[in-house]
Amino acid sequence: MNVTFRQLRLFAELAEQLSISGVARSFHVTQPTVSMQMRELTEEIGLPLYEVIGKKIFLTQAGEELAKTARTLADEWSSFGQRIDSLKGYQRGRLRVAVVSTAKYFVPRLLGTFCRDFPEIDIALEVQNRDGVLQRLRDNRDDIYIMSAPPKDIDVVQQVFLPNPLVVIAPLSHPLAKRKRISLENLSEERFILREKGSGTRLACDQHFSAQGFTPLVRLELGSNEAIKQAVAGEMGLAILSAHALGEHLVDQSLTVLKVSSFPVHSSWYIVYLKGKRLSPVATSFLEYLQAHAQD
Repeated sequence: MNVTFRQLRLFAELAEQLSISGVARSFHVTQPTVSMQMRELTEEIGLPLYEVIGKKIFLTQAGEELAKTARTLADEWSSFGQRIDSLKGYQRGRLRVAVVSTAKYFVPRLLGTFCRDFPEIDIALEVQNRDGVLQRLRDNRDDIYIMSAPPKDIDVVQQVFLPNPLVVIAPLSHPLAKRKRISLENLSEERFILREKGSGTRLACDQHFSAQGFTPLVRLELGSNEAIKQAVAGEMGLAILSAHALGEHLVDQSLTVLKVSSFPVHSSWYIVYLKGKRLSPVATSFLEYLQAHAQD
């Protein structure tokens, strides 16, 4: 096949954005140029790579396969460039990190201090729910992933990074707010607002309740920590969240942490990447930085 590297880069971006105009903006070319390159690429492959339905682009099976190949080639080329820069004494390139939504409360700060040490490194941070991050992991879309519940059905390298304590929160006005000792039995009549099923927080929460023989009365399931905090502040029920999601001013948010026996639940944050993946020099530097931070 007579396919150019530029065409593959354009298609990889198309697979990411699903927008011809978006690709044109990213590469500073015209939309007709992108469309022409995609037509030539499709003809060379010999199968449709995408289809347009209702002005939306959808990749075909051939397009999905080509997107994986294009990303792999782009990653290898980028890694090669970083290794050459390293030989020249430079530390620059692009770092791609995907994290679950709760990790957004602390990962940006870590990236900020990392970037101060390596100012020529560009960061692409993707924040999604656990299912979204796992799909990106399967597709090998990023360098490093941070989550609290690594997958069991994907062959990965996983390293404990930071503690992730889960606590019970209540509205500041709750009758149990000033109690120094609260048993789970005291919460048997309370309504709970929990993260959606499948999230790392919910998995750890369900496992803990099961081990304690406790079945919570679930009033609501939400996919957002912020929405859960607002619901608790509105006295809709209690919740279990990562301490990282609470911030430093619980009182300002009309929230408090209840002193419940068997809490906090001791969970962990993990650094995850595909087993066998060759990390780029930039990703290796970030991994070493995270490992050093975990030892502090």
